[in-house]
Amino acid sequence: MTTKDTVPGQNLDLLNANLAKVEELSRRLLDIMGQHKPLRSELNAPEAGMFVNAAAVYWQAMADNPGKVLESQMDLWAKSVKHYVDAQHMLMQGKFAAPQDDTPRDRRFSHEMWQTNPYFNFIKQQYMLNKEAVETAVKNLEGLSIKERQRVEYFSQQIIDMMAPTNFLGTNPEALEKALETDGQSLVDGLENLIDDLEANNGELLVKLADDTAFEIGRNIATAPGKVVFRNRMFELLQFSPTTENVYEVPLLIFPPWINKYYILDLKEQNSLIRWLTDQGYSVFVVSWVNPDPSYSDVGMDTYIEEGFLTAIDQVKQISGQEQINTVGYCIAGTTLNLTLALMKHRGDKSIKSATFFTTLTDFNDQGEFTPFLQNDFIDGIDREIEETGFLRSFIMQRTFSFLRSNDLVYGPAIKSYMMGEAPPAFDLLYWNGDGSGLPGKMAHEYLRRLCQDNQFVNEGVEFCGERLHISDVDVPMCAVTCETDHIARWKDCYSGFQKAKSRSKTFIVSQSGHIAGIVNPPSKKKYGHYTNKDLKGSADEWMAGATFHEGSWWPRWDTWLSSRSGKKIAARVPGDSTHKAMADAPGSYVLKRAII
Repeated sequence: MTTKDTVPGQNLDLLNANLAKVEELSRRLLDIMGQHKPLRSELNAPEAGMFVNAAAVYWQAMADNPGKVLESQMDLWAKSVKHYVDAQHMLMQGKFAAPQDDTPRDRRFSHEMWQTNPYFNFIKQQYMLNKEAVETAVKNLEGLSIKERQRVEYFSQQIIDMMAPTNFLGTNPEALEKALETDGQSLVDGLENLIDDLEANNGELLVKLADDTAFEIGRNIATAPGKVVFRNRMFELLQFSPTTENVYEVPLLIFPPWINKYYILDLKEQNSLIRWLTDQGYSVFVVSWVNPDPSYSDVGMDTYIEEGFLTAIDQVKQISGQEQINTVGYCIAGTTLNLTLALMKHRGDKSIKSATFFTTLTDFNDQGEFTPFLQNDFIDGIDREIEETGFLRSFIMQRTFSFLRSNDLVYGPAIKSYMMGEAPPAFDLLYWNGDGSGLPGKMAHEYLRRLCQDNQFVNEGVEFCGERLHISDVDVPMCAVTCETDHIARWKDCYSGFQKAKSRSKTFIVSQSGHIAGIVNPPSKKKYGHYTNKDLKGSADEWMAGATFHEGSWWPRWDTWLSSRSGKKIAARVPGDSTHKAMADAPGSYVLKRAII
């Protein structure tokens, strides 16, 4: 039999050689971890008091009503014993098959062996029974505050997800099957992927979600033609080249979030909002924020407002020759655009003709899924991190966002990369997701304490730039685009803040899908629809109950809204002017700087 004809898993020499490589790579892995400086404990888990309080509540319930607690325990024991008996009964009948399986569908267990193999099916069913028991115990806890309950639920779910049998090689049939088929090569490849990720992130475990060799900024991603027409320490101002003979006289200035890079709006030609807007005849300017390092430790929200938003607005007015411009703020930049508009109201500055907000929160009364991370123990830990380093490192935020969807963004990719030895996909959106930015220390502290925790902007007002700013100061014509399944800026919370602004002209849209896909939703895809309702007086649930659903992207609807506020058509503008010479081609230099780990 030739090597080519060897049955997978039967080449023992190759298998043993690969297992030896695994041992060698394991030593290399230990060396890397030995040099790793662990993240401060406050950012890894909540203070012990949270667990102590939850345990105290549980034991108090045991003392007050032991029958109820024992009943739930006996239910788990009875189901576990019955499960074992059913499995044994099948084997005693000489059937190598799984017993009846009534557990709910879970895509983590989609491999056929979870259903057909009695060993793996037994493990899966028992995991599902244990999962149900923990969730029931947490649900039945009484005497916890709303925030305490949210935190207990979140962290107990993290433990449940972490302990899934799919996450361990010995109980993952798909990974074992591939190891056998490849004579152990998949394990070698997986360990190499793991080591590469650790080495790339100074020992921090950040699962690479996309093939970063497949993309190059300015070559096959972020390629919309344009020029850098202004630069200061906070941002580069990009003016994109027109694609029509005539453009609207009122320019459009877009403020993307500075947690990530601007090119989420210019991933590739087919889904680039920037290209689409130029094709509709808009003069498009975009702020490309600097990726801060420790030297930016003293930069606060007032600096972003003054040296960022107000400076960019002034520069666009100068270049376009217009007294008023239209603006867009995305996520945290939308929050800050609201602050800027409130400040401009105090100063009598009427430079903004309209403002559009993508997935923007201004009312943080309900912190949603971020509740576990917006309590004092975590924020205290971030403050100490900031004091030590001068800024909030990107990977801390990236890790937080990832664990909100841990099965999709942590464990699932880790299984494919580290157990299966698969290379990450060449996916532009996931590449962008991994290209984050740090946050200046002062700004991170102010945002988390004053806006997120204390909710000052909609309560007593928040002091920035020498003024007390309040959501009621915002009165320009405004349009908000939110996303139905957004877990970062939930649409109902966006609606709550939007209601509190005092504009007499408001438009509210809910797009299908989430924080990114709901926004980056070109009409050509014919993928996600959207909801509209002119009645903004009722609750969010009432708004949705009375809303009209529309097939297709919200982009054309926004174009109609925006064009009516963009003036007449004039000859297309070439980027820059006599006092704003082109400094570089888009996408500029700031976007190329990688975050410090």
